[in-house]
Amino acid sequence: MERKEIAKFIDHTQLSACATESDIKKLCEEAVKYGFASCCVNPVYVPFAAEILRGSGVKVCTVIGFPLGANSIDDKASQAAMCVSEGADEVDMVVNLGAVKDRRWEDVFEEIYAVRCAIDDVDCGENKKIVEKVILETCYLTDEEIVTVCEKAKEAGADFVKTSTGFGTGGASVHAVELMRKTVGKDMGVKASGGIRTFEDAVAMLDAGANRLGCSAGVKIVEG
Repeated sequence: MERKEIAKFIDHTQLSACATESDIKKLCEEAVKYGFASCCVNPVYVPFAAEILRGSGVKVCTVIGFPLGANSIDDKASQAAMCVSEGADEVDMVVNLGAVKDRRWEDVFEEIYAVRCAIDDVDCGENKKIVEKVILETCYLTDEEIVTVCEKAKEAGADFVKTSTGFGTGGASVHAVELMRKTVGKDMGVKASGGIRTFEDAVAMLDAGANRLGCSAGVKIVEG
C-alpha cells in the first residue's frame, strides 16, 4: 500500500485539553488537503469544525463520555444528540468500563443502544446516517471482555468498535484489532487508535483488520 492510499482510513485527531481554534483550523485544513476520512475533535469544537469542513467531503467526528466513559447513560445520549445537532457526522463513545468489569452486560448494551437511538432521532436531513463508534479501551480489558463488548456493540447497532482513547495506559495492539475483527465479522467497522505514529504502525493495524485509524500523526504517516 502506498502512503497516500492510507489517508482515506484516517480520522485526523486533535483531542488535547489545550487545543485552540487555530489548532482545529489547521487540523481541518490538513484533513481536506490530504483527504482524511474525518477530523476528530472535542465536542466544544464540533460547530467550528463543521463550518470549516462543510462541503469538503471530510466528516466531523467527536467523542462522547471521553476519556473515562464514567458518565450516565442519559448524559452520553444527550451529549451525542447535541453534537449531532451541531454538525457531528460520527460519534466515538467510551464504554462504561466499570460496567464491563462488573459484567453488567445489559447496562453496556443499554448505553450503546441509547446513544444509537439518540443520534438517530436527530433530524439531519437528506437521510444522513450518523456513525456510532464504541471505544473499548482495550488496554484495561481481558480478551473475554473485549469479545463481549464487541458483541454487545454489534447487537446494539453500533457501526464500529474502537480500541482506545489514546489517554489510557496503552493504545491499539495488533492482537486486540485481530480479536475485534474476528468477533464482529466483516460487516462492522474496527477502528484502531492510540500509538499509531508511523506508516508501518498504520499498515500493521490495517493488516490486522482495522478499516479506520485514529491518530494525530496523519500528516507524518502520509508524507513520511
